[in-house]
Amino acid sequence: MILRSEATNNLDPGPGPQGAEKELPRELSLLDSTMINAGSMIGSGIFIVPATIALQLHSSVAVLAVWVVGGIVSLFGALSVAELGAMMPRAGGMYVYLREAYGPLWGFLYGWTAFACINTASIAAIAATFALYLSYFFPMGPAGRAVVAVASIVFLTIVNCFGIRLGALVQNGFTLLKIGSLVLLAILSFVLSGGSFANFSPLLPVEPLSSLAGPLMLAMIAALFSYDGWIEITYVAGEVKQPGRTIPRALFLSTVIVIGLYVAVTCGLLYVLPLSKMAGSSMVVSDAAVTFLGSWGAAAVSLAVIISTFGANNGFIFTCPRIYYAMAKEGIFFNWLANISPKYRTPIGSLIAQAVLASVLVLSGTFDQLATYVVFASWVFYAMSVVAVIRLRRSRPSADRPYRTWGYPVTPVLFVLFSLYLVAETVIEDPRDAAVGTAIILAGIPLYYYWRRRAGRFL
Repeated sequence: MILRSEATNNLDPGPGPQGAEKELPRELSLLDSTMINAGSMIGSGIFIVPATIALQLHSSVAVLAVWVVGGIVSLFGALSVAELGAMMPRAGGMYVYLREAYGPLWGFLYGWTAFACINTASIAAIAATFALYLSYFFPMGPAGRAVVAVASIVFLTIVNCFGIRLGALVQNGFTLLKIGSLVLLAILSFVLSGGSFANFSPLLPVEPLSSLAGPLMLAMIAALFSYDGWIEITYVAGEVKQPGRTIPRALFLSTVIVIGLYVAVTCGLLYVLPLSKMAGSSMVVSDAAVTFLGSWGAAAVSLAVIISTFGANNGFIFTCPRIYYAMAKEGIFFNWLANISPKYRTPIGSLIAQAVLASVLVLSGTFDQLATYVVFASWVFYAMSVVAVIRLRRSRPSADRPYRTWGYPVTPVLFVLFSLYLVAETVIEDPRDAAVGTAIILAGIPLYYYWRRRAGRFL
């Protein structure tokens, strides 16, 4: 990681440290920032997605390659966005970057989509998974699971209302537990009896390479779903200590840690289960754990998923409200979303609004369908944010950049090309979901002009 500084900064300071964001204290260290990012990435995906990838690809090398390549793509995105996070260390993350690079409408469209779909549907889906696995220990029906899911959202929201340090401590604890449980799972897969290196066979694909393009893309999308969350720390950039150094390092460290964990766990699964059994499993990690832990295996994995989803949701609930807070401070969202707790100095209005909408999605049962639109919408904005690195290099060359994207311009260009390919494949393979995702984004246009009119600003 190369840190460089320039003499001047031409960026509009906006709600920076000398303005509105002085109400949000800078208290997050490198450890906090890394745990927020890693904890947000490690959710339920690693416990489900290996089976999806094995179903598409019938060789152990191809399965592992998808995890590695998906991780590298995510890392390229993280390394690119890190330049923007260090350059504009303010609350809101991509909302700020898109606004600065393309104008306020694009920043608003991202913030609107994050509130209406990306963040709230993700929180609802993770909470529902938490409740589902909790029912392994405390049997409950669909209604009971919905109540538990909502209760978990409310509880974590309350925790994060009581100061950034409390939220960070909860995140650090659960992320360390998640990392420890995945490391232990990988080690036990090889140490305890039940596995064999013969299960790695076949090592290489037996199908013609021409027939692998479709399965590889489907497998890659599944892997990228598990890596999603690599951008979370940028949402709370206004509360990070020494952001010019901390944000790039946290993005790099967290992504590398998660790549290592996912590859290690997948190696353990391949050692324990034949590829054919992995592909046919709906709870692949539980099946593997039963092989070497016996009857305790399912309980151990259920506990790991409970810890993982609870910690991941704390990361999303902790970070995402800063987007709505930043929008409201600029007068283009509900004013009360900018409310700050005078005692705990947290964006309490945005935290509560997010919890209410996510809870409604849980109770309505619509979060599953909304979650299918998240991937499309997210990658549209991811691509735009990374293009913003290139755009701002050209339009504002003298802006202060404490960190410059490693491998520029190759790193951001490769990420953007892959993002465009993924978005194009989504449009081709699932035009309905792509159309609905696009409609959700475009629904923000009249809302943007409505709030601009209310604020007396026409842009």
